Amino acid sequence: MQIIMHRIYISVPVVIMPRLFTHPGPLSAQLAQKDVMTRIKSNLMLLVLPLLLLSGASHAEPEIGGYGELHYNNVPSSGVNGDETVDFHRFVLFFGHEFSEDIHFFSEVELEHSIAGEGKGGEVELEQAFIHFRLNDSLSATAGLFLVPVGIVNENHEPPVFYGVERNPVEKRIIPATWWEAGAMMSGTLPEIGFSYDLAYHSGLDAGANIRSGRQKVSGAEVENKAMTGRVRYSGQPGLELAATVQYQEDLDQIEGGADDAVLIETHIVLNKGAYGARGLYAAWDINGDVGPKYLSQQTGYYLEGSYKVASAWGVFGRYSMLNYRRTDAGLELKEKQHTVGVNYWPHEDVVVKADIQMQNDDAGDGDGFNLGIGYQF
Repeated sequence: MQIIMHRIYISVPVVIMPRLFTHPGPLSAQLAQKDVMTRIKSNLMLLVLPLLLLSGASHAEPEIGGYGELHYNNVPSSGVNGDETVDFHRFVLFFGHEFSEDIHFFSEVELEHSIAGEGKGGEVELEQAFIHFRLNDSLSATAGLFLVPVGIVNENHEPPVFYGVERNPVEKRIIPATWWEAGAMMSGTLPEIGFSYDLAYHSGLDAGANIRSGRQKVSGAEVENKAMTGRVRYSGQPGLELAATVQYQEDLDQIEGGADDAVLIETHIVLNKGAYGARGLYAAWDINGDVGPKYLSQQTGYYLEGSYKVASAWGVFGRYSMLNYRRTDAGLELKEKQHTVGVNYWPHEDVVVKADIQMQNDDAGDGDGFNLGIGYQF
């Protein structure tokens, strides 16, 4: 796992200078001038001392970064007009610290939907907070709260790095991004052949029919039944990434009865060749047990996306997504399909303006409409 910080800031104490000059009478002028010089020297030392200490400290610099995105959505649901909203969807800050060349701390704090609190639609979430240990040139360990190593978007979801205003529905609802857990992970690389791997043991979902709502977000999470996730990835050719992830959880809803063990399989390809780009991803849950008439034992999805940079700052894309929910014993099957086409404009490599049109079938809610967005990272 590579940890990248985009900006470094150094904080020093703010010192409020006392009033330096008075209006002494003739008999006290010399004493007042001496007092003024003493106070000037004292305050200069207060200002300079922290800088001297920091300049001599090794690996003591705090690190900060972040991203955010504002969305305008005009997507009627089930054929009903008027579903028009604007939402500052995400405001995120990264904080990190380098204890030494081999030990780093990284964290991510997110405010969703602009405001949080009782009766409000937003949340304040701690999405990452972990210690990363570099064991040698090809092996590292992570402990704490980290993103599950699965899919394309889950670990790389800053707005300038993907097409479309909203994240694709397959990685939101099947994977489900953004997805973080608490635990430990070993990561290794074989750079000479472009191969890497991750193996994690961590807290799991508390889900039944709805995978996304089963994210416990490490907030008093039930951990009677934990999960294991393994990923292999190949990036030995420029512009190419091939990856596959398998996750196993003993009991998907953390209780006796109901859902039992579950397996997630995900595989994807990312290919960038000059101005052309392509992505394809497939993900599937196979869930044993039963949680009632709404239970869906198999949940799968895939999407295909193609893009083209018409200029250095302009790109167009098209994406087809399909979600398939099945309950095999009841013959229930839903197929949610979505077509999305749109454009990205980058006035700066870390700032993006987006527009897209989406079309859905009846199973997906018949939500045909358009989206606008602006996002940034630093």
